[in-house]
Amino acid sequence: MILNILILIVSVAMIVFGADLLTDGASNIARRLHVSELLIGLTVVAFGTSMPEMVVSVISGLEGKPELAIGNVVGSNLANTLVILGATALICPITISKQAIGKDIPWSIIAALLLLISASGAFINGDVNNEITRQSGLMMLCVFAIFLYYTILTAMSERKKEDEKTEEQIPQAPVWKILLFVALGLTGLLWGGQLFVDSASSLAFMMGWSESLVGLTIVALGTSAPELATSIVAALKNKSGLAIGNAVGSNIFNILLILGVSSTVTPLKMGNITYIDLLMQFGCSILLWVFARTDFKLTRKEGITMLLIYFSYMTYLILQQ
Repeated sequence: MILNILILIVSVAMIVFGADLLTDGASNIARRLHVSELLIGLTVVAFGTSMPEMVVSVISGLEGKPELAIGNVVGSNLANTLVILGATALICPITISKQAIGKDIPWSIIAALLLLISASGAFINGDVNNEITRQSGLMMLCVFAIFLYYTILTAMSERKKEDEKTEEQIPQAPVWKILLFVALGLTGLLWGGQLFVDSASSLAFMMGWSESLVGLTIVALGTSAPELATSIVAALKNKSGLAIGNAVGSNIFNILLILGVSSTVTPLKMGNITYIDLLMQFGCSILLWVFARTDFKLTRKEGITMLLIYFSYMTYLILQQ
């Protein structure tokens, strides 16, 4: 147990170090490509920080632990929305662009709704196994492809507008330095995140927690640690677009790409993952959209509300266990 606690401390240090480097690297990529930090957060950073969830979910599915795979994604999305954005807003209120409110956050709502429908086989067609099927997985991947297409079109539009400007050029870091920052940042995040998950899961199983509860709580928080560190560091560096894009983008990637790939490889039975968990995720996506529309920012009060909702729900899960 002492060793696991020491590993937890080391992993947190690695995650924070990686987040700092990744934020600087991603910001420089945005400058070089003449696109917004929000867009880079939705794609490059979101993809990188979602890799822990990808690894955990795919391996869990292949090893016959579907509850851990689904619980990891659902729990991570709850953590992304309520803990990451809530804690970031508490530390530093997040300004949210009209694009994020009108186009990007709705994509996360669509993804959450799609997962809810995909997991409702028992209601829709009387599926006794109640699983996320290969067909549902392929549908998620198709929607993910549409999301990427939309994102690429947005990037091209932004770049065209930026190129038309005649403003003085901002000094840019060398390409090798940007790539080094991104590589070292992702390495720190992924390695630190994996160490966190392994040690925290061991501690949780020692306490007799179920597979679904571990997936929804400890593993979800562990795999969301990269997003948490990245968003807080980005907000502190006054890069709010990167912070919101990272969290929202990760939610979209987690459902459409990660569960899409995992359920295409092997159907995922819901097990002890309940409709309450899925409805909670869907409701939190809508809550974020509602809060974001208020003065185009997430305030400290809203951040506190989000954190209280999350910890109340975690308390409910543990009491149910």
